[in-house]
Amino acid sequence: MPRPRSLTADRLVTATLAVLDRDGPDALTMRAVAKELGMATMSLYRYVSDKDELEVLVVDHVLSAVDLAVPPGDWRERITEVLTRVREAVVTHTATVPLLLRHRHAVPASLVQIEAMLAILTEAGFTGERRVIAQRTIVAYFLGTLQNEHFGPLAGAGTAAMAAQERLPLLAETAATARGIGADAEFRGGLEIVLRGLSHP
Repeated sequence: MPRPRSLTADRLVTATLAVLDRDGPDALTMRAVAKELGMATMSLYRYVSDKDELEVLVVDHVLSAVDLAVPPGDWRERITEVLTRVREAVVTHTATVPLLLRHRHAVPASLVQIEAMLAILTEAGFTGERRVIAQRTIVAYFLGTLQNEHFGPLAGAGTAAMAAQERLPLLAETAATARGIGADAEFRGGLEIVLRGLSHP
């Protein structure tokens, strides 16, 4: 059955992001998006087969906006720039973080970004097993940071609770310091450590 022309991909994505930004990922349902669009829930299934396809579509939209063309230079600076741009796009719609974690292998724009980073690593001399491990390490750091920032930010209640642990002085001291570290500083500082380590096989 041909799809009606009344609903474009942009309208579908805009409605999905509206639900996510306003109500969070737990509230994302086919019914909620259909309501946002002012249409019947069953009509939405003419455009996407299920919620998973909808989630992939919206994450792909967010990531596709990232410019992957970074200037020539030190490979660590280039990787940092790519990941910084991706992070900025994702945290603009922070509720997409769990969706990215769940669907990263199915999102076309995510695969394109991995290819871009592999090209940078290859130009820097990473090949074979060393390139595999470098790429996996960078991706693990990046996704872990997004997850930490979304579910357990340093400025959040969890860090405050750890800072109050009188019987665990090192934990309390470290958590108290952590509360003053911004998300950008945490991301860039950790990434610098990871990339420096990868520079010395």
